Amino acid sequence: MRAIDERRLLDRIRAEFLEMPGLDLTPAQAQRLWGLDQLTCEYLCGRLLEDGFLCRTSRGTFVRRDTARPRTQMN
Repeated sequence: MRAIDERRLLDRIRAEFLEMPGLDLTPAQAQRLWGLDQLTCEYLCGRLLEDGFLCRTSRGTFVRRDTARPRTQMN
């Protein structure tokens, strides 16, 4: 993936979570929402997990870290 494409996709994903603070997506839902294949989606969400923007709930869904409930698992 080219760096510019990666940056554009990361910005798009961040924007979705910022526009909808309660957004709570399974990996499959995230793939469909952004039209990504599984590996690309896992990679991009992984980057946002590493950056501290997202976290995963105990159910395995992605949520914005600053809107996560206290019972959320911080991966």
